[in-house]
Amino acid sequence: MIRNDLRNIAIIAHVDHGKTTIVDGLFKFSGSFRDNQQVEECLMDSNDLERERGITITSKNGSFRYKDYTINIIDTPGHADFGGQVERVLKMADGALLLVDAQEGPMPQTYFVLKKALALALPIIVVINKIDKPAARPHWAVDQVFDLFVKLDAPDELLDFPVVYASGRDGYAIDNLEDPHRDLTPLCEHIIKRIPPPSGSPDGPLQVLVSTIDYSPYLGRLGIGKITSGQLNINKEIAVVMRDGSMKPARVTKVFRFEVNQKVPCDHAICGDIVAISGMDDVTVGCTYTDPENPIPLPPTEIDPPTISMNFIPNDSPFSGREGTFVTSRHLAERLAREIMSDVALQVEPLGEGMGFKVSGRGELHLSILIEKMRREGYEFQVTRPQVIFHEENGVKMEPYEELTIDVDETCMGAVMEKLGIRKGRIQTMDTANGMAKLTYLIPTRGLLGYRSEFLTDTKGLGVMNYIFHDYEPYAGEIRFRTRGAMVSMCTCTTVGYALFNLQERGKLFVGPGIDVYEGQVVGEHCREGDLLVNPAKAKKLTNMRASGSDEAIILTPPVTMSLEENIAYIDDDELVEVTPKSIRIRKIRIHK
Repeated sequence: MIRNDLRNIAIIAHVDHGKTTIVDGLFKFSGSFRDNQQVEECLMDSNDLERERGITITSKNGSFRYKDYTINIIDTPGHADFGGQVERVLKMADGALLLVDAQEGPMPQTYFVLKKALALALPIIVVINKIDKPAARPHWAVDQVFDLFVKLDAPDELLDFPVVYASGRDGYAIDNLEDPHRDLTPLCEHIIKRIPPPSGSPDGPLQVLVSTIDYSPYLGRLGIGKITSGQLNINKEIAVVMRDGSMKPARVTKVFRFEVNQKVPCDHAICGDIVAISGMDDVTVGCTYTDPENPIPLPPTEIDPPTISMNFIPNDSPFSGREGTFVTSRHLAERLAREIMSDVALQVEPLGEGMGFKVSGRGELHLSILIEKMRREGYEFQVTRPQVIFHEENGVKMEPYEELTIDVDETCMGAVMEKLGIRKGRIQTMDTANGMAKLTYLIPTRGLLGYRSEFLTDTKGLGVMNYIFHDYEPYAGEIRFRTRGAMVSMCTCTTVGYALFNLQERGKLFVGPGIDVYEGQVVGEHCREGDLLVNPAKAKKLTNMRASGSDEAIILTPPVTMSLEENIAYIDDDELVEVTPKSIRIRKIRIHK
């Protein structure tokens, strides 16, 4: 049976190419909202971190009506560190919209997501988005996309892909650049004509591959997936085949369809529908809901291995327990166990009795988002410097390499190339045009740790860098990261302006006056190699004598404030980042007096 009234599509693109914005436009165009209804921007970016950072972190499901059709739409993350979600959710789609920025063209993550879509032989509609930009070059972008298809050995039938030009912000799509700008009808028509309807037998045995996990405080864990065979009813007895092949009985307690960005309960769903199912707390990504009398499990999604690991350990600093609600190793274990149930790209291993956990993920951003979520939930803990995961093949030590793409002004190109050379980067291509340079490098993942802040400084904040996992190659040798030492507090105290005034000549300060610090806490960066023990509470000796000119005013340079990612990138192997709901501090593991 073919569901002609239904289409399931995924939106894939590089980060910040406008996926979530065009989804908003489709919802509004379909009449999903009242004319006087207040609708937030980036409706599918539902959590605080996504709204703050302007990126999609977790994939979302939604749907809208167009004429007599229901179009289920899956909004996917655009950053390489969350690529594990793209791999999973494409299993729910029957086709994909590939969004490409009309000015930037295909970027590294475009390559990654397109490769995953082509591996599943999904039909693809190319949407050249943001054609309203002053520097847009849509014809050039189409040529670049075609070259990318060829580079990925796309089959001949997919090389003749349809192209739609659009502006998600202004809510219009056109087939030709000369056409008038009206609405998103051309895009919707292409979806109906070019994306095949889902197929499957409603009378066959039940098959639902769980591609995403959601959580409800009332119903517990919800498994989200597409029904590829059979049908679902409330209170239906089913079997759940786990990733390891074991089978557990379960009962469907609720079934939800997706309307706009909301889950709506329903009594019945058939093959082709994308649904959320409650009824089993142990379900995880890659499980199959199936018929207990005729179980036919689907193969679980293959997930690329993690490349970066960090140690999450309980906080044992002098200020431990002051600000956090969940502070013990047991609390960490419970929270990380919940996280790996929904994020299969994450791996957790215990370090030892009460010592903490080794957490491995796809990149620095992947792990730092988890840390930020945990601290906002009241967790207090410490993390070590990120470490690359090495492999050994035929007795040769192998490490992960990234393909790094950089766009910079030609005047900054020399400084960037010098730094990347120190970090063992190998230049692949270099193109210059209109005063801008585009550089492509192969660089060890280790070489990128902590590089983003240096890059922004060298390019005066105007450079753009993107990277994507390339392959494992032989170990590149030692890379030296930090050339300057730290200023370390020698006592537990409250900082004093007079002491900081004298210390700021020795380097950059991380704290201002009136801040509680403890022995071993890093309060600044030394201007030379080697650590410096300092007393940030040293006050001026008071006497009855006063002299004109000797009591000069204390002028303090504002302290350097670093984000969580910058702190993690900054620390050395002998340092920790202490993370609490209210503070982020750097400390030494041991103080060498």
